[in-house]
Amino acid sequence: MAVLLLLLIFTVSAVSADEGAFIGVNIGTDLSDMPNPTQVVALLKSQQIRHVRLFDADRAMLLALANSGIRVTVSVPNNELLGVGQSNATAANWVARNVVAHVPATNITAIAVGSEVLTALPNAAPILVSAMKFIYSALVASNLDKQIKVSTPHSSSIILDSFPPSQAFFNRSWDPVMVPLLKFLQSSGSPLMLNVYPYYDYMQSNDVIPLDYALFRPLPPNKEAVDSNTLLHYTNVFDAVVDAAYFAMAYLNVTNVPIIVLESGWPSKGDSSEPEATLENANTYNSNLVRHVMNNTGTPKHPGIAVSTYIYELYNEDMKPGRVSEKNWGLFDANGVPVYIMHVAGSGVVLANDTTNQTYCTAREGADPKMLQAALDWACGPGKVDCSPLVQGQPCYEPDNVAAHASYAFDAYYRKMGMGSGTCYFNGVATVTTSDPSHGSCIFPGSGGRNGTFINGTAFAPSSNSTVAGSAQRFHVDVRSSVAMGILVWILVFL
Repeated sequence: MAVLLLLLIFTVSAVSADEGAFIGVNIGTDLSDMPNPTQVVALLKSQQIRHVRLFDADRAMLLALANSGIRVTVSVPNNELLGVGQSNATAANWVARNVVAHVPATNITAIAVGSEVLTALPNAAPILVSAMKFIYSALVASNLDKQIKVSTPHSSSIILDSFPPSQAFFNRSWDPVMVPLLKFLQSSGSPLMLNVYPYYDYMQSNDVIPLDYALFRPLPPNKEAVDSNTLLHYTNVFDAVVDAAYFAMAYLNVTNVPIIVLESGWPSKGDSSEPEATLENANTYNSNLVRHVMNNTGTPKHPGIAVSTYIYELYNEDMKPGRVSEKNWGLFDANGVPVYIMHVAGSGVVLANDTTNQTYCTAREGADPKMLQAALDWACGPGKVDCSPLVQGQPCYEPDNVAAHASYAFDAYYRKMGMGSGTCYFNGVATVTTSDPSHGSCIFPGSGGRNGTFINGTAFAPSSNSTVAGSAQRFHVDVRSSVAMGILVWILVFL
């Protein structure tokens, strides 16, 4: 989501916990009705999301993120990797165009070079480290290497014999890539980026992995997995995979590279072959993940040490190919309506959309009807609010008066603009209130959304003129069988 970069160089064997963990989000753009960049940033602000990962370096999005304070990880898409990895000049041009042109206004803190290259694009693996080094050299030349880190996200499936974690090692066939890659991360002070998906581990275990273990649900002590070599107790798949990566690095004599989880999440809907892709499970996993990360719990191997994580992902992407689940990893739909209400109270304000401290924008009592009508016309026209619920026969048509209709349109616009200062004014005929103006079957944007969920973030009007472009093709490649089988064997032995 995201979210992610430790700006601290530390030694894993004696890691400092001074740098607090954070939660970020991934922003995919494979939507048929993608909100424009300004709307995306408004949603991020309303949800207090301060770290994001882009799957490219879209200019319009980077401009919208300028002066927002949001920390941004940009990406070299896989389809650009070959050019960057074969030419120092191409890499320098990429950095000049996509990074130097935007900093410092846009707070770019990391560059993800490719995505799961070893497993998704193995033919490009030989030039991966070269691409990273060329990008880094361009940052050095621009004096940006201290504030912007360079890494590449890996699928957890590159870790073999992952369970118990102390026995883990990277697939040895990738040693010619992983050894110099880890040395580069060491020398540049950059993190290992890892994609961790307990959902796939659970799905491929044929129910041997307990669902509660995948979802961070509490386990009785006799159900915890115990690493017989270290006697460390593991209560969830996420920690076990992260520690497996730490041990795999140690196997190659690398002990001072931090880990950031660049992708993790759970789908909220699936087809008949994906019975655990449900709203309840997605909510449980992501809510527990946020609490686990934000509480600086760390892992059994490194308790109290930040494992900052980016949730996959901000929006449901209805244009993604593949199974039903591929389209349903998002926290929000294209209108900014939460897919479910996360239960993250006590973990700070990030994504805390279960709060009841809500405000609404409604017509001011006694306002001039002609001014209200003019404001209503503007909101439903140039303001691009979806006013279809106000049409005769729709839920918010009654009462059929200008004040009631204006209140709905004003509140929709207020949310569309992230409830920002000055967005509930309309030439003085609107006012902010804490009283829910919903009535009967007319549910205001700030009160309830689809499937009865609360819209405590930004409700966006549909946008047909999205300026977000250049989304890389992303697929969840189910090549995690080695991880799943490792869990399966480990649980059979230790549970």
